[in-house]
Amino acid sequence: MSFLDHINRCNNADLSAFLPLALGETRIGWVHHKLGMELGRWPEAFAMNEHSVSMAPHVGDFDKRSAAVARALRAFADQGLITAWRDEPYPVMKEWGETPLMQIERAACPVLGIRSWGVHVNGYVKKSDGLYMWVAKRASDKPTYPGMLDNMVAGGQPIGIGLHANVIKEAQEEAGIPAELSSCAVAAGMISYTHQLADWLKPDQMFCYDLELPDDFTPNNTDGEVERFALWPIDKLIDTVRNTFDFKYNCNLVIIDFLIRHGMLTPDIEPDYVTLCRKLSN
Repeated sequence: MSFLDHINRCNNADLSAFLPLALGETRIGWVHHKLGMELGRWPEAFAMNEHSVSMAPHVGDFDKRSAAVARALRAFADQGLITAWRDEPYPVMKEWGETPLMQIERAACPVLGIRSWGVHVNGYVKKSDGLYMWVAKRASDKPTYPGMLDNMVAGGQPIGIGLHANVIKEAQEEAGIPAELSSCAVAAGMISYTHQLADWLKPDQMFCYDLELPDDFTPNNTDGEVERFALWPIDKLIDTVRNTFDFKYNCNLVIIDFLIRHGMLTPDIEPDYVTLCRKLSN
């Protein structure tokens, strides 16, 4: 296998199986054909035709849209169409930085193919014998991707909090990193992908941060979402990403991006270098 396999795995969507979800003239998501009939049962929130799904035109502002969609989504959860409900509202907008059009439950984003954002932090240490990176192992009881390897800190981006503030919050909750350390995290770019999970779609964007940590600091999970942390030499990290699917699928992209930016993957040694660079921000 190769690094490129991870990017292709993240970008596996077949959009022909989905209907566009629009709010007015703005496409905000993608709905699988199988779900279309279910949405049609909620005319106070959605309007249907054979080619698309749209937000009901009479639902005219942020609060009313959010409330109407929430009622439908709660019913879907009761039917088992939405799992791992978290009571964590996410903003709905076409591009990051726009004014949110409404908010929806985090777990519902892939059901409606609505883009969500997140922050991923590469925690690394410089030693005399080279670069090391902290790797997290997800708890075995997590509702998503239990037991898989992960970036040191990663979390979704809820509504009402800035990206850097979210990094600080997640760093404390997931790795016990005090704000005086996590506030030094450096924004280092963004990765994009469109990932299909059966009838769900995740057209997501992840903001990447680099955080250099002192040699004498050890992360410590405080919210039960991480089983343990391990400090890996960069060669082990490269080998694991290149040759296995041990990391949660999108975490591989965050690591590949880090390796490129820090000169550990170069066009002289990596045959897929140009394609990797291009596809990391599809």
